[in-house]
Amino acid sequence: MKNTLLSLAFVSLLFTSCGDDDTADIIININGETPTTEAIELSGNQSTDLTLDASNDYIITGPLIMEDGTTLTIPAGMTIQAAATGADVYIAIAQGAKINANGTASEPIVFTSASSAPNAGDWGGLILLGKAPINSVVGGDATSTSEIASLPYGGSVADDNSGTLRYVRVEYSGGKADGQSENNGISFYGVGNSTTVEYIQVYEGKDDGVEFFGGTVNVDYLAVINAQDDSIDWTEGYTGTITNAYVKHGADHDKGIEADGFNTDIGNNADPKFYAKPTVTNLTIIGLGSGTENEAIRLRAGTQGIFTNVVLEGFAEGFDLDGNAGDSPTGAGVLNGDLKVNSVLFTDVTVNMKNDTGSTFTEADFLTVDAAATGTDFATWGASWARQ
Repeated sequence: MKNTLLSLAFVSLLFTSCGDDDTADIIININGETPTTEAIELSGNQSTDLTLDASNDYIITGPLIMEDGTTLTIPAGMTIQAAATGADVYIAIAQGAKINANGTASEPIVFTSASSAPNAGDWGGLILLGKAPINSVVGGDATSTSEIASLPYGGSVADDNSGTLRYVRVEYSGGKADGQSENNGISFYGVGNSTTVEYIQVYEGKDDGVEFFGGTVNVDYLAVINAQDDSIDWTEGYTGTITNAYVKHGADHDKGIEADGFNTDIGNNADPKFYAKPTVTNLTIIGLGSGTENEAIRLRAGTQGIFTNVVLEGFAEGFDLDGNAGDSPTGAGVLNGDLKVNSVLFTDVTVNMKNDTGSTFTEADFLTVDAAATGTDFATWGASWARQ
């Protein structure tokens, strides 16, 4: 027998969201008797704090958008299902809002499909939007608009705080959020570095696993398994750190990392211009073999970045660099030290580096082969909470 404890704000949400869309009414018994056993449906714009109750079951049935000034709190150990309708089923944490999803190694928080036979793309994913710098706008407090949900992101607050994601797993994501666009498992739009992100996994996603649209957020312990597009993607001037990242490809996949210095569909509009330049430390990417895979990491559109302690296994190409002498100076980053791999171990990789930047440099100018490189020990840090 479960008792239902709901804040006034959440009660308001339930009464607002039921009855208008032909869904069953949610029964709230104030005297502590048994409430309905049906999952509580979550969707719509939320203008007050929302705290989920660990004694209840929840299902996301449409866009759930936490508005400016609100906080979504999710207890450790909760599994939140999402309707497997693909389109318009996602959670968005808008600028000025926060998520407090603080799981543990023994009680992770899981977002997954409600289908009894789940597939990649069953639902959308998790979206965070912040006020940190992006290079698709001129700078200052100017904002861009997210591909998903058409929400503003970007600004001048490098230490913006969108909350906490700790021991969080997102499964079977990547469904279309509108008529043309697909969600990623977790999308960081202009998210700032006061946001805490550690121990996150995207499993069996239809589109990218984790994508950074500018911002400064730092991520520690990140795993992406069986993403059908790129596993880790950055663009729009992302400058945070990624530490201990593990990627494993399934039968359907694209790149382990696809990195753009700016969004080529929008332009590098910052004044002064800047390019993505994250620091990536302790990285392992496992492909399907040099005879079946293309490149592990594609670096293009002027992206910069410093990689240290990298293991790449099972690819025709390790690093594929694309650019030009104009607005996509990827090669110039190699020559001036802004794009560099300090230590990397290649196993079953046919070509370590392919240079299509228009600049002349050697493999040794870009990377240092290191037989002692270890990548990251996902088997240990992901053992108790992540899908292997």
